[in-house]
Amino acid sequence: MKIEHIAMYVNDLEAARDFFVRFFGGCANSGYLNPRTQFRSYFISFDDGSRLELMTRPDMSDEAKTPVRTGYAHIAFSVGSKEAVDRLTEQLRAAGYSVISGPRTTGDGCYESSIAAIEGNVIEITV
Repeated sequence: MKIEHIAMYVNDLEAARDFFVRFFGGCANSGYLNPRTQFRSYFISFDDGSRLELMTRPDMSDEAKTPVRTGYAHIAFSVGSKEAVDRLTEQLRAAGYSVISGPRTTGDGCYESSIAAIEGNVIEITV
């Protein structure tokens, strides 16, 4: 069994799409629109076959995204090496995204950084 995809609601669909294409090498489909509900989405595909569905619609709520809450905490991307974690973290920092933690070796031995990226959602970058 494998996770087929993860879905995330966002306010700015195109900015979210561009973020995952630019920084994580994703490939976006041409998008989908439901004309009745105005639901719109893109599927972003990654080299390993995993996919992320980015979605928006005009009637969704936008609650505060505190770091410690119930629900999904973050999406983690493995970039292959400590050097790649460092490099991508610095690219994101230079692009104006907030680095929440790291790069660092965590207590459980993982080398990672965490970025407050798309609309406050946390992206983890790990080896």
